[in-house]
Amino acid sequence: MGIFNTVLRLFTWWNGQTLGTQLFTMRKGVKVGEDAQGNQFYETRDGKRRWVIYNGEVEASRISPDWHGWLHHTFDERPGDAPLVHKPWEKPHHENLTGTALAYAPAGSIRRTIPAARSDYEAWQPE
Repeated sequence: MGIFNTVLRLFTWWNGQTLGTQLFTMRKGVKVGEDAQGNQFYETRDGKRRWVIYNGEVEASRISPDWHGWLHHTFDERPGDAPLVHKPWEKPHHENLTGTALAYAPAGSIRRTIPAARSDYEAWQPE
């Protein structure tokens, strides 16, 4: 690991875990699981603190509802031990696209590449 990566980890949190988080994890963390995206979940030996170390970009919407509930002490069972019962209408997780070119833009939005065809409006033209 180069000096640049070490300095980057000291001062940024969006590139994975910081050096402080890594030291805390090594001293007090117990790995309890990993999700399909490679995010790793830890807790302290007494079970009072829980945290995640992201695999790649730090984006909270990348955590499944199962692990989110465990992280926030909504339930004590880890998703691998007792998976949540999902409703048939629940959709699979998709990343948050807000702020990207792929974000949803309703009809008539100025962000749409193709403007909506309108037949109920006639623009005023001066004579």
